[in-house]
Amino acid sequence: MTSKKKYPLTNRSLPIALLRARERVMWPIRGMLADAGVTEQQWRVLRVLDEEGPMDPTSIADRAVLLLPSLTRILQKLEDKGYVTRERDDTDRRRQIIRATEAGRDVIMANLDTSRRILGEMREKLGDDKHEVLIDLLNELTELEA
Repeated sequence: MTSKKKYPLTNRSLPIALLRARERVMWPIRGMLADAGVTEQQWRVLRVLDEEGPMDPTSIADRAVLLLPSLTRILQKLEDKGYVTRERDDTDRRRQIIRATEAGRDVIMANLDTSRRILGEMREKLGDDKHEVLIDLLNELTELEA
């Protein structure tokens, strides 16, 4: 029996299709991020903080789809760049609260139009209806119980 009979072809493999789609979406965005001087992960953290406001690292890791040990290093880099600050929570001194600085929010604002243009072009090529269905299906997939 050949491997083609045992497994789906790679062009019908969900993990590979998701990776290919991610690369297609991220390729033009990576250029924007390189020009902005931030990594994909740093951008996600700044976006989360910009959208949701100050929060603890565990919440940031969850919302930015990062592992907590990775987030620790990312936050240090962002803090070194002056894009975030850390402070102790007033109610629980063991807990840190991370806040985007004005400089961090400026990175988002300076690149927002480019980001919207890139993603808008993809949406246009895919079509509004397919784009919405794709987002819904991906969200549904994410919410499936393990």
